[in-house]
Amino acid sequence: MPADPRRLRAARHAQPAAAAPRSAPRRKPITVERITDAALEVVAAEGYDALTIRRVAAVLGTGPSSLYAHIDTKNDIDDLLIGRLYSQVVLPEPDPGAWREQLLGVYAQIRDLYLKYPGVSRAALAMVPTHLETLRVGEGILAILLAGGIEPRTAGWVRDAMSLYVGAFALEQSLVRQRRRHPDQGQEWVLGNEELLDRFTALPAEEFPQTRRHAAELISGTADDRFEFALGRLMDNLRPASG
Repeated sequence: MPADPRRLRAARHAQPAAAAPRSAPRRKPITVERITDAALEVVAAEGYDALTIRRVAAVLGTGPSSLYAHIDTKNDIDDLLIGRLYSQVVLPEPDPGAWREQLLGVYAQIRDLYLKYPGVSRAALAMVPTHLETLRVGEGILAILLAGGIEPRTAGWVRDAMSLYVGAFALEQSLVRQRRRHPDQGQEWVLGNEELLDRFTALPAEEFPQTRRHAAELISGTADDRFEFALGRLMDNLRPASG
């Protein structure tokens, strides 16, 4: 028996049956790893100055209160950031015959990791490390110094001094790069070597005789040259403990 055309038309024009309501997609839980990922994303894109708990929460698509199950203050985020970066540092087996090269190699890794994230070395300054990865790297640096025969207290103090220098070096380099990218933020203070040489040699000779005379030497060398020079001079003054 042929189908009734009216019934077919009615079926075509009928309102579709209401679909069963879909359950809302479950949000990814907030974890320490995701907080760290989001914080690094903020620093990489906007610089360390932009890093706040509220900004990290926005990247995660949540409110700041959601983060407080894992952190108390922004200092906790700083600890997580440095811990994540230090987890990428490769530590050598301490070698008494190569301790200087090993020490420079570890600190060069730290410098390069800092420079990937503008201004992030500020998170390491004036901070007592608690993250296990940060402590792991500190232990490795100490082991290299001790293998070189450096007395324990001297090793501890020089580790602090070198870490402070590397953090400050990376911060300065980050600020220079930021100013070069954003002329409205002070590019006029970032001068090339030729312009700097011109300014030094144009200074009044009676007031700045040494600066004029040695201008070329004062501006010589790359940032890496100066980095290795500074750490090298610190190591030059280390003497193996007697006995």
